Amino acid sequence: MRRVITDVVASAADEFRVVGTARDGLDALRQIHALEPDIVTLDIEMPQLDGIQTLGYIMSETPRPVVILSAAADGAEDVTLRALELGAIDFVRKPSGPVSLDLASVRERLIAALRAAACVNMRGVNALSRSQPSGIARRHGRRNGVTRAVVIAASTGGPRALAEVIPNLPEPLGAAVVVVQHMPSGFTKSLAERLAVASKLPVVEVSPDSPIVHDRVYVARGGLHLRLALRDGVLVSALNEGPTIWGVRPAADPLFRSAAEHLGSGVVGVVLTGMGRDGAEGLRAVRDAGGRAVVQDEMTSIIYGMPHAALVAAGADRVVPLPGIARAIVDMVASMSDEVAA
Repeated sequence: MRRVITDVVASAADEFRVVGTARDGLDALRQIHALEPDIVTLDIEMPQLDGIQTLGYIMSETPRPVVILSAAADGAEDVTLRALELGAIDFVRKPSGPVSLDLASVRERLIAALRAAACVNMRGVNALSRSQPSGIARRHGRRNGVTRAVVIAASTGGPRALAEVIPNLPEPLGAAVVVVQHMPSGFTKSLAERLAVASKLPVVEVSPDSPIVHDRVYVARGGLHLRLALRDGVLVSALNEGPTIWGVRPAADPLFRSAAEHLGSGVVGVVLTGMGRDGAEGLRAVRDAGGRAVVQDEMTSIIYGMPHAALVAAGADRVVPLPGIARAIVDMVASMSDEVAA
């Protein structure tokens, strides 16, 4: 597998060069200190010191962009998401073997991840110290007749950012929260489950035709676009396999536009760290409909592409560092409630 990945990187010799390979985590740490690479690709499954342990040492001792190589195996999603929370920039599914038919797609995905890693703002990459509690049961109420929604767009660095934002939203919030994280099928369910463990609000991967209610967080399903639709007077989720938008599916723009269409000034649009410009046009639709806009600042964004594009296209009511995003959301939802009361 090291040979396969080396060959893939070597195929982009005008952009990247392999300066070393390591047989396990301990060997990797020695070589990182000796060679000072700009980017590290890191397998989760290694002898002696596994990928998660190795990543912890890298981010604490010699922080740099890390791209995770993840196997397509049971439980891989949860471990991969933990790596992203700890500071890994992105992940790539490993090919199943040196002559795998999916090697071409893996090459494209790995080179794209390396390009993203080359743009990383390491000041925005701090490993989460929050422990993940287990076995917590909470009683959550449901509320029909949604009038307010918080729609969130995130890409590269998003799982870590969401782990900072979602658990800091209070219950009750007074709005539905709908998240689009650029992520393939299979990972968004694990993302929702990990967020749910640490959050006051219930967090679920959205289901087709699911009623959208206040005080619940919905994570868009990987591989499907998500829009909000009115059916028999009830706001529900509408999923589809339409063409990719800005190269991704799910994309945030369709969600943002549909929220603005149905809820107007009752929408808070939030654009977090990520490559590209998804969310920019959607945020403009939110603001044009009278809604509010929150954009993550450059200093704490792992990749400032999406926040910057959103600011250029739509502007923002608040530009906020990551630790202040949840508070900004709460304040804006509360101001909407005050306006309705008035």
